[in-house]
Amino acid sequence: MIADGAVTVATVADPTVGRHEALVEVTSAGINAADLLQARGLYPPPPGVDPTRLGLEFAGVVAAVGDGTTEVRPGDRVMGITGGGAQAEYVVVDAATLVPVPDELDLERAGGFPEAAFTALDALLIQGQLGLGDRVLVTGALGGVGTIGLQIARLAGARVTALVRDERRASEAYALGAHRALTLDELPGSGPYDVVLELLGAASLTHAISELAVGGRVVVIGVGQGSRVEIDLRTVMGSRAALRGSTLRARPTHEKAALAREVAHRLLPALAEGSLQIPVAATWPLHDAAAAYEAFARPGKLGKLVLAIGDV
Repeated sequence: MIADGAVTVATVADPTVGRHEALVEVTSAGINAADLLQARGLYPPPPGVDPTRLGLEFAGVVAAVGDGTTEVRPGDRVMGITGGGAQAEYVVVDAATLVPVPDELDLERAGGFPEAAFTALDALLIQGQLGLGDRVLVTGALGGVGTIGLQIARLAGARVTALVRDERRASEAYALGAHRALTLDELPGSGPYDVVLELLGAASLTHAISELAVGGRVVVIGVGQGSRVEIDLRTVMGSRAALRGSTLRARPTHEKAALAREVAHRLLPALAEGSLQIPVAATWPLHDAAAAYEAFARPGKLGKLVLAIGDV
């Protein structure tokens, strides 16, 4: 949690499970950019969420369910997303937003999957309407969302180009299934692209829009390298481009539940058979949460940083 502007660990009261809810004993919880921004006082949580509590995703075991809950039972291995407070021993969420953890996947690694999976699936397959044979560009391709988005695009039958920090990291993108890896300097002239999953923001968006195919779609879900950009609208008009943006955290429960069903249907089989991987750069114990956040703030990670909280 956040205390006096710093990430710390404290004892709080156990949450109470309500109707249609599930109490989950958390095994692991991923760290995301929104958590870091919240810790720095730059990204307040949605109304009703304790601003001192961190954590948007988790995996664990259902400890109890409220009245009217039919989706899960105590003892089920689950993962999910929430508006905040997942980096704790227990979390309460609407049971309809939970996704089962395949037997083949360990719970510690699973804690770094839901936020990236929900976000990337929604951006690529729903908003971006990515289809078989499409040419897709994933910027920030080796981060938490990027590594999952790259793989989702590959599984959808797209031709995937990964934008990486430098050429020395191209091999990591290829290992995840990218067909091509480029640096930012190499982006101009590399298109056309049918879909762009934009995770960097201003640093790459101008170039990406210029490389769109006719009817191309850009979905902005990250602005870690700048949130303000100047766009030549004649380029947008000429390619009949669609520019969309998305955040997940503040969406209503029914939308998160719908995404949970999509993740379960579209991604769990690949996760179970191993054709979809969860790259985890490092795992930190909960009592070292402050150090984990310091590590998260440093660039160059491959995949997620995860806090190990409970027994596996």
